[in-house]
Amino acid sequence: MAMTLVTTNSGTNSTGFAFTGIDNTYKLYIFKFYDINPATDGAHWTFNGSDDTSSWSYDITKTTTIFQVYHAEDDSSSTANQGFDGYQAGFDLAQSTAYQAMGHTIGNAADESCGGELFLFNPSDTTYVTHFYSNLNEFHNGNHTVNLYMGGYFNATAAITAINFDMNSGNFDGTVRMYGVS
Repeated sequence: MAMTLVTTNSGTNSTGFAFTGIDNTYKLYIFKFYDINPATDGAHWTFNGSDDTSSWSYDITKTTTIFQVYHAEDDSSSTANQGFDGYQAGFDLAQSTAYQAMGHTIGNAADESCGGELFLFNPSDTTYVTHFYSNLNEFHNGNHTVNLYMGGYFNATAAITAINFDMNSGNFDGTVRMYGVS
């Protein structure tokens, strides 16, 4: 299995990163995020897909689930000692066209950020839904390390031709790279 770098989006004070040109060249696309730092403290790192190659409307219906594990910097709390199962019902989507959070409540100080990956499976298939999952680690604005796992599917049998990444509030700094896997 070989990964090929297809596109890199990098910027300061960015409003969003759109990756167009997703096609049947690869059956797996992997997006890697590096040092994503929001301008707004407590913002959520999100994504959405498009099947429209003319206007790039990011509004594909999706169903998702998300859970997390965490540990406080000062050791005052963690997933384990709070008896918390990690399920994040407030960030799930059920047949929604909204942007999906992969990271939430990310700190915006100079040393706070998130990083991770989003996997997009067979986006050009028009017979089955398109599955995806992400794994992301963040510096939470409450001084925690939080590892989030999100998975789901675009509930459409149209080809997914573009992905857009954005914060739910404000701009951000960082880099996202799109790889094709053959």
